[in-house]
Amino acid sequence: MFRKVTMAVAALTLTAALAAGPVLAKPVVIKFSHVVAENTPKGQMANKFKDLIAERLGDKVVVEVYPNSQLFSQNKVLEAILLGDVQMSAPAMSVFGRYTKQLELYDLPFLFKDIDAVNRFQASEAGQGMMMSMEKKGLIGLGYLHNGMKQLSSSKPLQVPADASGLKFRIMSSDVLAAQFKAIKATPLKKPFSEVFTLLQTRAIDGQENTWSNIYSKKFFEVQPYITESNHGLLDYMIVTSTEFWMGLDDALRTEIKKALDEAIVFGNQVAAEKSDTDKQKIIDSNRCKILELSPEERAQWVEIMKPVWGKFEKKIGKDLIDAAYSANN
Repeated sequence: MFRKVTMAVAALTLTAALAAGPVLAKPVVIKFSHVVAENTPKGQMANKFKDLIAERLGDKVVVEVYPNSQLFSQNKVLEAILLGDVQMSAPAMSVFGRYTKQLELYDLPFLFKDIDAVNRFQASEAGQGMMMSMEKKGLIGLGYLHNGMKQLSSSKPLQVPADASGLKFRIMSSDVLAAQFKAIKATPLKKPFSEVFTLLQTRAIDGQENTWSNIYSKKFFEVQPYITESNHGLLDYMIVTSTEFWMGLDDALRTEIKKALDEAIVFGNQVAAEKSDTDKQKIIDSNRCKILELSPEERAQWVEIMKPVWGKFEKKIGKDLIDAAYSANN
């Protein structure tokens, strides 16, 4: 009798399971961690990627975006990716120094004259190859994202390199950027992006380098009386994931995710180009700080004193890569 009841219960359970239909696989979750505000080019790109994935792969893939260092700082996120705590991020190039020296190329001062030159190089065979330079370390680059050309903000006016002597500047974790500021006899301090506003406000540092969109979105212009429009460097990001996560995806799914990401990057770069101009104007309109322009002669002084930094990192980065990048200016 007990056996009959057991068999009957099993039959009912099987019938119920069949009626309920097949068990759906859980969607792939992509945690996208970044350190800037949602209204920046990077923030808008990440949200666009999330929306495209939801629209096209909602039952298969879910993207969760964590802005403003909610999960990890730039200096910790690559380790988190390798551990599987997050699946994607878009750190600045300077953060990758522990994994490859090639990407330090993007920190070299006065290497690119404008974003068009950057685009030409990144689309080239050399530029594309750099995204795979960390594969053996467990990381794969999925695309380049612009923020814009960098400007110098400071507590005193900077017209010529001598004006920066003795000042303390916050930098990202980059030996190239450290050498850049040492070249003008300033003191570089490697500090997290999330701490910059407070450091400026309390005068723990004298200045920093950043793009117009970051200077505006993080309100650095409210605690810095001067911004020198130097366009001396590039702030670009690389969207990165782990080799294990990326190669573990189904081929068809990986293709669709990459397609959505590529579209989001195009959108993000359009935002970057527009915000570079509009955020600069918003800073001007605020009347909170003075924007200084460099004369050709003054700019030449900055180039002359900073360009030797290239030679210091030639062996690590590769002279062929530096030459290829510089040739993209033509």
